[in-house]
Amino acid sequence: MSAQTTTTGAEPASTGSVTRSKWAALAVLSVAQLMVILDTTIVNVALPSIQKALHFKSEADLQWVVNGYVLTAGGFLLLGGRVADRYGRRLVFVSGIVVFAAASLSCGLANAPALLVGSRAAQGLGAAFMAPAALSLLTVIFAEGEERNRALGVWSAIAGAGGAVGLLAGGLLTTELSWRWVFFVNLPIAAVAVVVSFRLIDESRNPIAGGFDVPGAVTGTAGLGALVFALVRANVWGWGSAQTLLVLTFAAVLLTTFVILQLRGRHPLVPPRLFRSRTLVGADVGMLIAGAGLFAVFFFLTLYMQDVLHYSALKTGIAYLPLSILLVMSAGVGSRILGRVGARPILVTGFVLGAGGLALLTRLSPTSGYLDLLPSLVLIGTGMGGAFVSVTSSAVAGVPQEDTGVASALLNASQQIGGSLGLAILTAVATARFDAVAPRVPTPAALASAATSSWAYAFIVGALLLVSAAVIGGLLLRPRPAEPRPVVESAATPGPAAVVRQMTRCGCHA
Repeated sequence: MSAQTTTTGAEPASTGSVTRSKWAALAVLSVAQLMVILDTTIVNVALPSIQKALHFKSEADLQWVVNGYVLTAGGFLLLGGRVADRYGRRLVFVSGIVVFAAASLSCGLANAPALLVGSRAAQGLGAAFMAPAALSLLTVIFAEGEERNRALGVWSAIAGAGGAVGLLAGGLLTTELSWRWVFFVNLPIAAVAVVVSFRLIDESRNPIAGGFDVPGAVTGTAGLGALVFALVRANVWGWGSAQTLLVLTFAAVLLTTFVILQLRGRHPLVPPRLFRSRTLVGADVGMLIAGAGLFAVFFFLTLYMQDVLHYSALKTGIAYLPLSILLVMSAGVGSRILGRVGARPILVTGFVLGAGGLALLTRLSPTSGYLDLLPSLVLIGTGMGGAFVSVTSSAVAGVPQEDTGVASALLNASQQIGGSLGLAILTAVATARFDAVAPRVPTPAALASAATSSWAYAFIVGALLLVSAAVIGGLLLRPRPAEPRPVVESAATPGPAAVVRQMTRCGCHA
């Protein structure tokens, strides 16, 4: 079955049919998203085991297991969206899965920190091409409005389920087998996704899509990498040291070059016209800040559970279950009420609840129990599911067809880059606090107390960031549901036409 969807005006159509079965295709795309979320959460639970097995020297070094992936993914997502629009969304989607799977195999076989971090960066490259293509296909398949809201609810719910499955599977695999299996588990999932994609999803592309800016992707990624590296090392070198200032200057030069390329290039990764939409800007900036505030929390909370409370990897995964289950439920509720109340109140409420959950984590101490953790997990899970559905819907609503890939990639990149910067900033805050209260006599109890105090400072900063995301979303997002733009129905496709728009999860990922 082949159908071509067009919009009114001069917008070009995407070639190829949408899909043979909408909901079956959504299942395939969601499974790919599940793999990305699964990988992130599994790795979080396995971090302490990885640190011991490969002899990472400190938390600052260990965070590169996370940041190696996140930085590469965030830096190349925009390029991935452009490539998908031009060469075919299904082709780029499948290619990204293959790269992701090969890198997962390399991660599982790694025998040194540098090899693991490098392989994680390769995973991020695969995800950078897979994620925007998948989300672009989703918005091609489902028309803007109630149908897409339901699809977004399913997508977000599966992403949340991926968090739960990842935490449980990570704990089980790490405890019963080895941390290496948290990467090997991606291989069968990837194989099934590749095979089924060719059977269920037809190709879709923009036949007159412009070129893409490889120098922009390289300078943007390198600039962000240098910025994160400077933030990570500043506590070691000193914030006013020559090394820190030199790396920060290098980062500034690279990021300035990236901005110039976007403003003057023929085919910028981020077309300036996209920023005319207040809603899109609000969604992307809100996701950037929320990712910065929330992403690092799981890094510190996992270390707290395993290093201070002495939970096993499996028990840590089980401890996160209430958060994951509530995130799935709140995503479903958010998708159902989105069309009636609009994105703004859902986003603001969700981020405020998440901030409250982070604020409660500051009460933790070495003698705290699980019941002290539970209220925070409940608040974060209840708030963030609906918030992510609303911010995703806002970021892709009303985007012109030719910008479908880049709009989706922009939101994905906002989340990934925000998470990477947030992890670096919150780690710097926690490290500085630990250095200030480090015991002269390093007994286990004294070290646990100092570590818990340092993480509390990180939770405070995370809560403030989520409040900022709520304020920005409240100011910039539309106060009521958007009216879908008129479309011309394809003769081959009954019912509402599938409008080409973009979206993302998160991932947080979670």
